[in-house]
Parts: sequence; C-alpha cells; structure tokens
Amino acid sequence: MKRLLTLLLALLTLTATAQSESGARIRLHATSHNFGDTPRRGGDVHFPLEVTNEGNAPLIITRVVTSCSCVKGNFPKGPIAAGETTTIDIVYQPQKSNAGVFNKVIQIHSNAVNGRQVFTVQGNAVEERIKVKRQKVKIK
Repeated sequence: MKRLLTLLLALLTLTATAQSESGARIRLHATSHNFGDTPRRGGDVHFPLEVTNEGNAPLIITRVVTSCSCVKGNFPKGPIAAGETTTIDIVYQPQKSNAGVFNKVIQIHSNAVNGRQVFTVQGNAVEERIKVKRQKVKIK
C-alpha cells in the first residue's frame, strides 16, 4: 500500500510538472542595451530586440509598457509560432527627455507561462554644442 501511494504521488507530480511546462515561453536575446552618447537633436535611435518563443504554443505579445514617454516598443500584433523568432523595435526619442544619463525600463507582457519580461535601455543624452569659429579682425 505504501509503495502504491508513493507511485501515485510520483505520477501526480510528473503530470503537474508536464502541465505547467506546456504553453508559450518567451526568451529575450538580451536584457539591456546601452545607446551610449546620443545627441538630443539627432533623431530617434533604434535597437532591434530579438524575442524567441521557446514554448510549444503560439506566443502573443499583448503589450509593451515603458517607464517614459521617450521610449517606445513596437511589437508584432500576431501570434509567434513555437520555435519562431521575431523582433521588438525599441525606440528611444532623445528630444523628449532631458540631457544627461538615462536608464529606462521596458516591460513586455504576453501569454507566456514564464510571465512578464523586463528589458532596460541606458545611455547619455547630450546637447550638441554649436562650434563658433573665431576670426581675427584687423583694424586699419
């Protein structure tokens, strides 16, 4: 009887483990990106964040939430098949933030069994200095 209960408990544990592992599983190919020195008036800068569905069901990215209006995440609206890789276009808009060092957080929400993923971007938004050429003027 004891052996039967142990066997039954082991079988239930294996079944529960197998069920919890099924579904979409998201994997980010990077957890952060450094844009370095970025001119504030130089236009938007982009980083293509690769995302893979390592699960056995279609992955659906439902939303991308950023910590600042100066960062956007453009993501595919359709399902990503099991084993497929896609790209989320991370866009930093330096003209919308103050000059100086920045560190922003991007949360990627989906139907994945491993939950929400977090990606960060950092860098330094710099003001471009106007170069003035000095000339010597001779007075007669």
